[in-house]
Amino acid sequence: MSLMKPIAIFFSLLLIGFTFPASSQGPKVLVVTAHPDDETGFSVSLFKITHELKGIVDMAVMTDGGGGFADSQLGAMYYGLNLTDSLVARTHLPLIRKQEILDAAKIMGLRNIYFMEQPDDWYTLDPKPYISGKNWDIPFVEKRLDLILAERQYDFVITMLPHAGQHGHHKTAVLLALRAVQRYKGPHKPIIIAGSPLSANAKPVDFSMLDGFPETKIKANAPTFTLNRAFRFKENDKVSYKIVADWVIAAYKSQGAIQENGIHKTDFEVYRYFDMNDAQGIQSVQDLFQQLANSGFAAPR
Repeated sequence: MSLMKPIAIFFSLLLIGFTFPASSQGPKVLVVTAHPDDETGFSVSLFKITHELKGIVDMAVMTDGGGGFADSQLGAMYYGLNLTDSLVARTHLPLIRKQEILDAAKIMGLRNIYFMEQPDDWYTLDPKPYISGKNWDIPFVEKRLDLILAERQYDFVITMLPHAGQHGHHKTAVLLALRAVQRYKGPHKPIIIAGSPLSANAKPVDFSMLDGFPETKIKANAPTFTLNRAFRFKENDKVSYKIVADWVIAAYKSQGAIQENGIHKTDFEVYRYFDMNDAQGIQSVQDLFQQLANSGFAAPR
């Protein structure tokens, strides 16, 4: 179809990831998510890291995105395909959503995307069929994550917050990231944190650990770290960083509900510190978020 890139590009993506030009002296970050578009909850932090701190951000995406068709009515018209039909969607959405995430990645300034190509089968809250290896090829993903962490030497790994109401795919992606950091034997172990979006009139999700998975425990005495997307700047206070989030989510034409319901309403990105991290790393995360607060268009004190 005319809107899609040649399919040959994506054979190489599956093997080595897609590379965007980048040079950096800032922080090096790996984002681990389940689906194309999950990173929209972190999009302003990622944009500021790459554009303002001159850092590097890579992403590892677990699924092929083929199951994301429930809210694709408008996307179906845009792409000229009946994407609300599961058979049509599972045939075409994996390639469509790869193109969408590449478009979003250019906006955020990402360097590499590693596609793990696990099946985006159905909606469930249960991570066990995936993390057990029944539905996903866990040894394959673990091997790739280990190699990526060893070769790229990240300072930080960012995941979603694996609270009880999250999709089972989301929880599994977090578990895979946590276990990869646990296995890491190099001299510079990355700090792993969990991000979640928050609107100004909502309460943060109450979360200390996902039942049955002690590696998801949040360090009890660690602070949370917040990036404010919503403060306004420039003439007449007309502009905020929420515009960046709008640019990013607009890349996902095949997806509907997240555009309608969540992303523009997000005022803050809130990050939590996993217990497996050394307590000394808290200062490094505080320094990162202080730099983000002071960079670009800084919020008034």
